[in-house]
Amino acid sequence: MTGTPTRMSIWDSRSGDRRLWSGIFFVVDEAQRLREVVLDSLDQERDASGLARHAFRSRTQFYRLFRAIIEETPVAMRRRLLLERAAWQLSRTQLSVTDISLNASYGSLEAFTRAFRKAFGVSPSLYRRIGATHTHLHTTNGIHHHCGKDDTKGAGRSMDLFDIFSGQESWHTRRLLDLAKALNDEQLDRPLKNQVKVFPWDGPDQSLRQILDRMVQTKEVWAAALTGSSMPLIDNAPPEDRTPSAMLARLEKADAAFHSVLTDVRNRSAWEDTFVDALCEPPETFTFGGMFAHVIIFNAYRRMLAIDTLRRLGVKVEGFGCPEEYVASLANA
Repeated sequence: MTGTPTRMSIWDSRSGDRRLWSGIFFVVDEAQRLREVVLDSLDQERDASGLARHAFRSRTQFYRLFRAIIEETPVAMRRRLLLERAAWQLSRTQLSVTDISLNASYGSLEAFTRAFRKAFGVSPSLYRRIGATHTHLHTTNGIHHHCGKDDTKGAGRSMDLFDIFSGQESWHTRRLLDLAKALNDEQLDRPLKNQVKVFPWDGPDQSLRQILDRMVQTKEVWAAALTGSSMPLIDNAPPEDRTPSAMLARLEKADAAFHSVLTDVRNRSAWEDTFVDALCEPPETFTFGGMFAHVIIFNAYRRMLAIDTLRRLGVKVEGFGCPEEYVASLANA
């Protein structure tokens, strides 16, 4: 349970006060125990009262403690884990959809189909047919269904290529948006002399503002696909959302969701797993690795265009967008 100890009050450990560590150990142990209460209930009929009894607490006490430590209600977590297990069974077993719905504690196939479509964006039968293999639903607590093994390997490892490429992409984009704050609207919207069409489904990038906005949009669109959020506005955001400061705020929000999901994928070495992009019409599947490479490559290309445009507008830009610049910034920090 990463992050839980930060909720504890801090005491000066140099004074010999052991209360901090005992408090941390209590929270970690309690989080593990509460987690196991829900995980152990997946094959049994248990409502909120049943979960509380299994934890030897009153329903109210159990709910408050669980919500405070796990950051999800016990019933919501159990429902999510059952749907994650159902997705795993759809992708890796020959069980019928009806049997899987019963295993997920749904009283009817129709109710299961509605819940699964709401969670994963497609029906169970379509999920199986298109061959999706990613079964984790978005959550902030990092607790997911695993089939008989711990798939959270890799925690605590040193920086790898994912850290470098994801970190430098965000770091460079933030730097460009900060530099763009010095420009006025005329400079940001000045038509580019050599307009470039990056994607076949987009028109050419027509201004520095549009280059920067589309870099942010790329991250927003994939973050929405990964977390099941709604589709962001494409090239139609209101003017107040397209200032450099507003785009920076949008980037931070999209980055948080994007990196949360892909960090879990990295830790499980699951780059070849496929996920459903329900925002496509019709829904499509992509591998995490292919999608991540897509974002890095095309945003890097637009970053080069943005750097060149900023310099033509008289803005001093240090470096040339190389990942080594980001790595050096970490060493200096």
